[in-house]
Amino acid sequence: MSQAMGMDFDTLRQAMADNQEQPEGPARNARAEQLLVEAEKLNIPLAVIEALGHQLKVYNYSSEKDKMFVPFARLLRMWDERPEDFDEYETHSLHWVFKWMSAGMLDQPHIPLASIEKWLGEMEHRYRLAGHSERAVRGAEFSVAAHLGDLGRAERAYTAWLAADRDTMADCHACELHSQGWWRAERDADEEALELWRPVLEGEYTCAHEPHTVLASSLVPLLRLGRLDEARAHHLRGFRLVRPMESMRGAYADHVEFCALSGNEARALELLAERPAYFTDSGDPRSRLDFMAVTALLMDRLTGLGLGDQPVPGPAGREWTASGLAVHARGEALSLAALFDARNGTSYVSERARGRMDQRPLVERLPLGVRSRSTRHLSPSASAAGSGSGSAAASASARSSAAVVESDAGSDPSSLPALLAEARRLSATRSPDAVEAWAAASRAAEGQELDVRDRAEIADHAAMERGPEGIELFHEAAELYAEAGDPGEALAARARAAYVLALTGGPEEALATVSELYEGVLALLADGGTGVSQAASVLVGRARILMLLVQEDADEDAAGSGTGDSGTGGDEVVGAAEAAVRELLALAEPHLSDVRMASRAAEARAMLGELAAHAGDAEAAAELLAQAAAAFVAAGLPWFAVEYESRLAGIARHLGDAEEAERAARAALEHGGPRLEPMGHAQLHLQLAEVLGATGQFGPASEHALEAAHWADEAGEGPTLGAWARHQLGGFLLRQGRWAEAAEILESALPDLTTDMHGDGAIVQTRWWLGDCLTELGEHRAAAEHWLRAADVARHWPEQRDHAMLAHLAAEALGHAELPAQAEQAYARAGDLWRGLGNVHGLIRSLRARAWVALRTDSGLDGARESMAAAVRECEEGLRAVSSSVGAEAVEASDAMAGSDAAEARHRLVAELGHTHRQFGDLIARSVPDDTEEALAHYTRAISVFASLGDDALDARTGAELAAGWLEADLLRPAAAAARARAVLSAYAGVDGEAAQARRAEAENMLGVTEKA
Repeated sequence: MSQAMGMDFDTLRQAMADNQEQPEGPARNARAEQLLVEAEKLNIPLAVIEALGHQLKVYNYSSEKDKMFVPFARLLRMWDERPEDFDEYETHSLHWVFKWMSAGMLDQPHIPLASIEKWLGEMEHRYRLAGHSERAVRGAEFSVAAHLGDLGRAERAYTAWLAADRDTMADCHACELHSQGWWRAERDADEEALELWRPVLEGEYTCAHEPHTVLASSLVPLLRLGRLDEARAHHLRGFRLVRPMESMRGAYADHVEFCALSGNEARALELLAERPAYFTDSGDPRSRLDFMAVTALLMDRLTGLGLGDQPVPGPAGREWTASGLAVHARGEALSLAALFDARNGTSYVSERARGRMDQRPLVERLPLGVRSRSTRHLSPSASAAGSGSGSAAASASARSSAAVVESDAGSDPSSLPALLAEARRLSATRSPDAVEAWAAASRAAEGQELDVRDRAEIADHAAMERGPEGIELFHEAAELYAEAGDPGEALAARARAAYVLALTGGPEEALATVSELYEGVLALLADGGTGVSQAASVLVGRARILMLLVQEDADEDAAGSGTGDSGTGGDEVVGAAEAAVRELLALAEPHLSDVRMASRAAEARAMLGELAAHAGDAEAAAELLAQAAAAFVAAGLPWFAVEYESRLAGIARHLGDAEEAERAARAALEHGGPRLEPMGHAQLHLQLAEVLGATGQFGPASEHALEAAHWADEAGEGPTLGAWARHQLGGFLLRQGRWAEAAEILESALPDLTTDMHGDGAIVQTRWWLGDCLTELGEHRAAAEHWLRAADVARHWPEQRDHAMLAHLAAEALGHAELPAQAEQAYARAGDLWRGLGNVHGLIRSLRARAWVALRTDSGLDGARESMAAAVRECEEGLRAVSSSVGAEAVEASDAMAGSDAAEARHRLVAELGHTHRQFGDLIARSVPDDTEEALAHYTRAISVFASLGDDALDARTGAELAAGWLEADLLRPAAAAARARAVLSAYAGVDGEAAQARRAEAENMLGVTEKA
């Protein structure tokens, strides 16, 4: 606004206040410069002083800190010439920013050290003249000495700083504690630093930039101390605070450094990409040095991981790779450090910069929970992790001890017998490492002459790894076994081929094939032509194929597309499967000393458990699955128990046996151990998280959800299973009151949640939770946006209660966000929904809330009265409806329950009526202070209504009584006011508690006022 448009001093002040609320950055700074021009037109010295102070403040909290010195020099000159032009506030402000100048000079390497030392003396002199303590001066001296690396002087200044009295020039407690803790951390006293920071971290002391910087400064000390959970929480909380504040490049750099040192390089790259201007903003050289140093640290880390060619964000104007930016950032950091050292006459800044850039990771990988790729997924050339959707047991890794044998053996053919022996040993013990052991033997056997038995076994195990492509190889192995004189193993290999055929879409053909093999192997076994192990291999193949047919029938029935039979007949298939499983169990159980047979028996019990579950007998299923898992563990095969323990955990949850569900889920994780692939880890951690969350153990649940998100990312399933894990994690954190962490996680999950993959319920719940978090964090406008967007999804649901709740919550948030017109619309929407649902309480509360926001809209007092009156009518109509139902129920009810429910409904509606009259009175009293009689009438009605509820509404009744008493006093009716005060005192005679004490104190105060009247 220009002078031609009538900008006066008050308008200028309002414009400066409005500008102060804008985001940090050049736009705010430019507006401050314009306002100074407007101030100069007013020919009022104080206007210029205030405009200069405003300009200085916005420069200080921006990337253009180097601009501070000009307005300050002008202010100081004005003070020296005419101090009487400064009012008390501006006098204080002038002396306050002496400290900013001291820090600002340190940050600018072109300002000579002699000038800085001279300034310290000037500051000390002026503070002494103004009667201020030495505390701020000694604090400034400490900052200078610490920057120079003059440790002796720094310690002396530090001691003098703390010894001096705190006065109005001292930094706030939060800022002082940050500086003190920073120094202790610099002196390798991390525990002392964190103890100093504790009051800031716990919210006892805060300011515009705290706890932002304390959270950032605490990250590396926490990593060094191994306090990883706290480090993670401080990063999530702190980065959320730092992200929108342009002036906090140094703290931002601390978060990048934390990610680089905790195995979160991909997250660190995302942080760099969010702030491209930080690479080049030159107004604050010291924070640019910090930023370039941690950029070099990160790029060196990526290069060390073999990702030097990875494209990375960097300064505008060219494409950057990690290795290229590493060189550039290190050069920039050291050049800046050299400028400071040249000014300071030391090498201290360069030494610290090198030390920061050359740090080694403190943690191999600290899961953060937020959406981020693993470094192994950063580059297209990086190998992708397995991301199948199979069972956790099927995800067991095949890291082989045979690999050691192979590496020792090299290409020496004489090592082949050792490799074969090791592979056979691992197969005999059913170790998952057998897969790689046979692969190692196969590689060693290339070009070698092998006997037919060796060739058969190598082909057989190679087929196991090839899926559908392995069928022909199984048949080749069978022919080789037959040639080697082992017809039983030949039949077993053909049974394995049949099972693979069944898995790939041919279960009927596979069943016919395996039935012939079954007859053949039983005949061989009876004649002594094969062993029990080979027979069991055929029997287990037959049982598995029949179980697949059972599952196929169940899937068709669940989809509604099947008839309940699959050619053989649904019930017949189930019967055949059960018979086949029991026959397998009978064959294997007498031979449990053989680990292979113990494994077959355990699998048979697991199949019986699945059949029980198919039949709807969850209790029997749980018992059989527990037996199967225990049998695998007893046989020394815990990795095979994982799948069944996971299944058992789900059934136990269904049965309401939380203790067994937790035990089974924990056992699955324990028995999977290091053999699990990333997807298996993710699935099992998520299952345990959900089990724990269902029983209210939100702390442990959040730990496992965090692990689930991490492992899903490692598996390359971040957008699918990882998003669901983050959704769950956010909910668990929210339930612990960890609002900022929860918000970061939920915001991270939201972009990946889709209706097709996760369901629209998950999207609505995530936005609902986000609204809750953001409300607690004071971000009301953003909370309203999430609730409104969730409401737009829920509006299409058959049940509309969630829609109504979300609209109501959004209205509350819009009101808090000072958007009354939008709030009024949202309350109207919520009210219509509550009415449609027949929820009179929701309707009444939306009408009352709408009345309050109407006062701040075009609806004004008339609209507010209308809404409040409508709330009264809804209460009264609801009471009439309940009263008539109570009469009917009293005649018809065979017990007291129906009448009791109606009486409770009536009690609640009476309370709503009382609260509505009380709020109606408050609204009139605040909006029309001259019309106290109308307000008093509503208070009196509220008192009467609350009195009808007896002691249950004592606090509400006395609150209305006191409000009425103060109105009586305003109407110059001291006797009436005193009578109301005495009524309150009488009501609380012999009553204890905080509410009683507060009411008595207010009543006594009212009596004192009326006695003086």
